[in-house]
Amino acid sequence: MLREVWPFVDAHRRAGRPVVLALLVDRDGPGSRPLGATMALAGDGTWRGSLSGGCVEGIVLEAARSVLAGAASHTTAVSPGDDLLPWEEAPACAGELRVLITPAPPESVHSAIGTALAEDRPLTVRVGLRPPHSWSTAATVGQLSGTGPAFIGELGGRPRLLLVGATDLAAVLADLAGNLHRKVVVLDPRPGHIASGAFTGAVEAVRTWPDEWIARHPLGARDAVVALSHDPRIDDRALRVALAGPAGYVAALGSRATHGQRLRRLADAPGLDRLAGPAGLDLGGASLAESALSILAELVAVDNGRGGRRLRDGDLPIRATAGAAHVL
Repeated sequence: MLREVWPFVDAHRRAGRPVVLALLVDRDGPGSRPLGATMALAGDGTWRGSLSGGCVEGIVLEAARSVLAGAASHTTAVSPGDDLLPWEEAPACAGELRVLITPAPPESVHSAIGTALAEDRPLTVRVGLRPPHSWSTAATVGQLSGTGPAFIGELGGRPRLLLVGATDLAAVLADLAGNLHRKVVVLDPRPGHIASGAFTGAVEAVRTWPDEWIARHPLGARDAVVALSHDPRIDDRALRVALAGPAGYVAALGSRATHGQRLRRLADAPGLDRLAGPAGLDLGGASLAESALSILAELVAVDNGRGGRRLRDGDLPIRATAGAAHVL
């Protein structure tokens, strides 16, 4: 989606290089990427993004290069397997994809998108599907300008991931969670922990009691809280307030014995049945990175209403429904 390639688009815009976008605006069959999936090709030949997981990217890049060289913006239909020889078997996801190839949006729209992403504000983005393929933005779909058929994408604010305890595992979790497009906030009242230097500039590390911070910044249904400090004086306060609210995922690190003690301490806490503990899926890992992966895998599964079992043992669609994007 647009958020995935935006750092690339913005970096090349700042460097004065042109960028062409390829947006997946429609399809007539199954596919590995949602509507709104985006590729970006810069004037130096580098590119980012994916429309199909690999099946049509080469074809789309050729079309994007032609627009980069001066051809007009246009929509094109491509199918996985279009570049196969007659005797080669087409992939199962062989539905036709409709792709808009157009230069990146003009400065006013570029600025609006960049500001919305930086400030985690919702924004609706419109691009026309007929020449001149004009771009516009607004807070809501109803406020958009423009006539005729258009592709509409909605950029939502990032859900938050609160990590309670500025630990080494929290630092690894924060690094991995950046690619999940979550705003990571680390909360810890201990000055020596919060000043460890383990957290990058993209992470908001706050010296505070977690329950007090949550009271000032109420959680939403898409937010998540993971207690990592191993100090009940810190973790329990965070869990009580998080479980009483709407956060979609509330978890706590620790062994089964530690979790049993935690459940006894929190026995009177509203929402205790929602607590994921010990946190994570059963991956059997031992390293910090494996533990972080286990926790984030459970978070993604819960976020998408899935159980986290092996794909080979299930029959649900591989991918849950993605964010809002549609043609009007």
